[in-house]
Amino acid sequence: MTDTDTDTGTGTGTGTTTVRTALPAAATDHHLPQFHVRLPRGYVNDPNGPVDIGGQVHLYFQSRPRVDLEVPVEWGHATSEDLVHWTLHRPAIVPVPGGADSGGAWSGNTVLHDGTVRAYYSGKVDHSPFQSVLLAESTDGGNTYGPGVQVVADPSADEAITMFRDPFVWQDEGGWSMAVGAASADQTASVRHYRSADGVTWTSVGDLVAMPRTTVDGIDTGEGWECPQVLRIDGTDVAIVASWSHAHGPGDVVAIPLTGVPHPARVDDGQHFYAASVMRTSSWGPVLFGWVTEGRTEEWTEQVGWSGAISVPRRTWLADGRLGSEPHPALEALRAGRPEPADGATVGAQVEIVLPVAVTGSILVRFSEAEYLDIRIDLEADTLTVDRSRSSRDSRADRRPAVVRAPFDRSAERPAVRVLVDGSVVEVFTSAGRSVTTRVYPEQAPPWTVEAPAEALVWELTGTAVTVAGQR
Repeated sequence: MTDTDTDTGTGTGTGTTTVRTALPAAATDHHLPQFHVRLPRGYVNDPNGPVDIGGQVHLYFQSRPRVDLEVPVEWGHATSEDLVHWTLHRPAIVPVPGGADSGGAWSGNTVLHDGTVRAYYSGKVDHSPFQSVLLAESTDGGNTYGPGVQVVADPSADEAITMFRDPFVWQDEGGWSMAVGAASADQTASVRHYRSADGVTWTSVGDLVAMPRTTVDGIDTGEGWECPQVLRIDGTDVAIVASWSHAHGPGDVVAIPLTGVPHPARVDDGQHFYAASVMRTSSWGPVLFGWVTEGRTEEWTEQVGWSGAISVPRRTWLADGRLGSEPHPALEALRAGRPEPADGATVGAQVEIVLPVAVTGSILVRFSEAEYLDIRIDLEADTLTVDRSRSSRDSRADRRPAVVRAPFDRSAERPAVRVLVDGSVVEVFTSAGRSVTTRVYPEQAPPWTVEAPAEALVWELTGTAVTVAGQR
């Protein structure tokens, strides 16, 4: 859970139906993503509990119907049959006044159990020091859930726990496991581990992994870890956590293989990726999502009436103990027609640029003479730099750069650089499995132009891939 969220649609998870009219954002807003899951209006943050139900992905996410953080957070809901085209539905979990989630239905995940979809999530009650671990069940295929019931006791005072939230549940040969993120008074971040035979009654079995706050390879490991996920890759369990502190809030998303000495490494080198969520198994294999945060002032966000998106689904692997990722191969279905040479191409706000081989130079997305995004490849320094310093003339936009070191794997069959642009969302991937998720807010609307090495190719990507149920 991260204290920032939104949603759209109609209805509640308790049998009571309410109606919300989701007004589309202005058609002229070229910053609005089209193939990333997001709301027409309102606030989106953490992805929650992606699950494959009969060949259909149900993706939940933290949501509010407007950009107002005082509104209790709900679980927004989207479905897809191909990981590419998504349909938004009414919220699946809505806080129950006076209930265990009256202050918000925060982050968690979902599992299938004997035909029932179980959602484990953090329920907030405003007077409580913790977000309690709740279980809610769906008997209609994951569309609506009953009221949440607490299934794990809150930490006791003598444990000196200062943060406790965001359950993640999975099944293995011996039963059910649950990971919950925590912080302690001595600034030790941990993933607490619970076991259960039936998924209802849980027993603490210690910490899955813990680490005193420190700095590793430039990463502040945080005084606490939220949004813990556990992914199994080629027989190795990997914990993915979001570093967090009371003073500064969200930090980096880091992956920690659960073998040997814990060594965290960033999952994404950009400034706008947080709260990863994984689907451990599915028709498409293991899949990772993240929250694409905004990169502009709160005032601007409130003015336009929408905020946040969910990253493209990613395929992951381990190489030398580090988690790598790339866009899931299913996303190639977004490509419209055949590729064209990128250099000199005129493009819209939804585009993919691919540099097949690593060559020193720049991929420039030029929005106007004064505004451009510069992705620089320096083979001598072995770096890739995503430079946003000239990406917007509006001073309210974040323009910090991101630098990736050792970004290329010459033995891999993956492209050296792959860039996905969707309005204001930019996701960059390299052959070594490194990624940079960031935002750009040029004043100039498309058409835009591309300047790139001769080897680079470009695809226009198909238009709107996210629709609202009952609308076209």
